[in-house]
Amino acid sequence: MTDTDHTVDAAFEESLFEAPPLAEQERMVEAVLFASADPVTLADLTSRMPHGCNAKAALELLQRRYEGRGVRVVKVGEAWAVRTAPDLGYLMQKETVETRKLSRAAIETLAIIAYHQPCTRAEIEEIRGVSVSRGTIDQLLEMEWIRFGRRRMSPGRPVTYVVTPDFLDHFGLESARDLPGVKELRAAGLLESRPLPGLGMGDDEDEDGQEDMFEDES
Repeated sequence: MTDTDHTVDAAFEESLFEAPPLAEQERMVEAVLFASADPVTLADLTSRMPHGCNAKAALELLQRRYEGRGVRVVKVGEAWAVRTAPDLGYLMQKETVETRKLSRAAIETLAIIAYHQPCTRAEIEEIRGVSVSRGTIDQLLEMEWIRFGRRRMSPGRPVTYVVTPDFLDHFGLESARDLPGVKELRAAGLLESRPLPGLGMGDDEDEDGQEDMFEDES
């Protein structure tokens, strides 16, 4: 038997198997597109489907079936994919909360404001011993952990800063007067050997002395 005879026999055997109905071919194309993470080319669809299938016709049928639905069959370059209908794209948007760590400067500034409020930028810088960048104050304002207080009745009428209810709520405090004293912080191991600026009172300082740190905001 010659090679030509083998080719004829193979073609004859293939012709014995009829292609599935077009509706079934459409289901095959749908399954492949939904299961694939990447767009699928027509050639790839053809290679996956049984012999005799018309991937192009099945694809066009599927495309028409999905018109006006929540998802659509669209062409992406030379390939095809299932995508959300353009007018429903807003449903796929998701808001996430970004957690940002406070810098050492921001922590020190926040501690000074919490324990010495209301205080001005100059007073914060005097306690820290270094200047306070605008970005540090802006970050704390953006987080809504501090807010502007009353202006001081002094030359230049400088603005003051105080902590907000959001700050108190975050740390489970009823008021700023509920902040732990220096001895409590040390007992809990929360104070380093170099205490945060504004908390450097001596060991013989009465814990109740914390009351004097707060001025009347009224």
